[in-house]
Amino acid sequence: MSTEQYPSDGTGIAGHGAFFQPTNLSPEDAEKATAWVEKHVDRRTLDLAGRMDDVREQMWALEKEGEIVVHRVSDAHQPVNVQTLFGWNKKIPTMQLWHHKSCGQCGNIPGYPTALLWTMNKLGMVPGKDYLDETDQTSCTAWNYHGSGIGNLESLAAVFLRNFHQAYVSGRQHGHEAGHFFPLVHCGTSYGNYKEVRKYLIESAPLRDKVRKILAKLGRLVDGKLVIPEEIVHYSEWVHVMRKRIASELQTMDVSNMRVTVHTACHYYKMVHEDAIYDTEVLGGNRTAVGTSIAEALGAQVIDYSTWYDCCGFGFRHIISEREFTRSFTIDRKIKIAREEANADVMLGIDTGCITTMDKNQWIGKAHGQNYSVPIMADIQFAALACGADPFKIVQLQWHASPCEEVVEKMGISWDRSKRNFEAYLKEVEAGRIEYLYDPALAISK
Repeated sequence: MSTEQYPSDGTGIAGHGAFFQPTNLSPEDAEKATAWVEKHVDRRTLDLAGRMDDVREQMWALEKEGEIVVHRVSDAHQPVNVQTLFGWNKKIPTMQLWHHKSCGQCGNIPGYPTALLWTMNKLGMVPGKDYLDETDQTSCTAWNYHGSGIGNLESLAAVFLRNFHQAYVSGRQHGHEAGHFFPLVHCGTSYGNYKEVRKYLIESAPLRDKVRKILAKLGRLVDGKLVIPEEIVHYSEWVHVMRKRIASELQTMDVSNMRVTVHTACHYYKMVHEDAIYDTEVLGGNRTAVGTSIAEALGAQVIDYSTWYDCCGFGFRHIISEREFTRSFTIDRKIKIAREEANADVMLGIDTGCITTMDKNQWIGKAHGQNYSVPIMADIQFAALACGADPFKIVQLQWHASPCEEVVEKMGISWDRSKRNFEAYLKEVEAGRIEYLYDPALAISK
């Protein structure tokens, strides 16, 4: 960073507050300061025993006391049991899912959610019965809270409870009982935020009292009680437990020649880290399983790289107040390393902010003579391509700024032919002949 980014009045780095100060570490000292990542986090040699309580134990007690209603993962949701970092069991529902969409995905990476819906359809899941994608939901507002500091915990908690109440009651208009659909969160940011908020709500009676008044005004209580889900479930966790079915039933493309690197979102496994999935079948259980597991199941070569633990550079406050820091970080610490160390054909992510940051900012490197580029996409986009999804109509790679043509061609899909077919399809759409992945009538809440 240039010196003008450090105000002379002692307030620290511009936009970040006095507690952010330049370290002025030498390259040698900087290396020592980050060496613990590879030594400890990678091998999980830290003592994990007895470090914290499982918040779900407190949740059962609150329900018994009549404080809350727990939206349970039932047998009807056909859950798969997985283990989290501490060896705790977590239930991942595979059916009767309520899609909690992502504002950033729908706005910046539309092929992300469509690839997920397409995969569910291909697996035989029936819209309106096995999953629901309705419009009666809001952004989690976490970006506002973390990025601007304008929001507060009460507003985050009220939004969390409002959205998950809607998930709980959403099946009624389709003839189902309350709790039929269980929420599946698309965005890693929302996932991390909701896990933190759930923990605060369960541990803080004053917070519950404050938001209960808000939810009562909104008509979002059940018998005067707050609705809190048994599990907070991220879509990549659904992909993880469904990976073998996806590969065995849907895969049509050979991706064994693909060199894949994976960036797992900080909001997935660093926030409320005890809730992230670890699987001994994936990387020996040394790192979280999601993202990597589907690439391995499809037969791709998962290649390691030294900065796997680093943030993508997004960092909320960074992307708003220090955008050039975000851009330089994602180039220097992620894209450059993936290209030089791993010679990656593609980097897979599991979160809106990560993929947007690494996909949309590679152009800035050219201004400094760093002509590094790596295709960036979500794990489910890569999986959908391997299963024969159209790269334009479904995976929508035309929205990506990173170069995806070579990845598609290496999979055996003609980019030019796909583009011509898509242009012809657009003429059909213009004429009113539209194909739908999902019945638009199901999206409207009555």
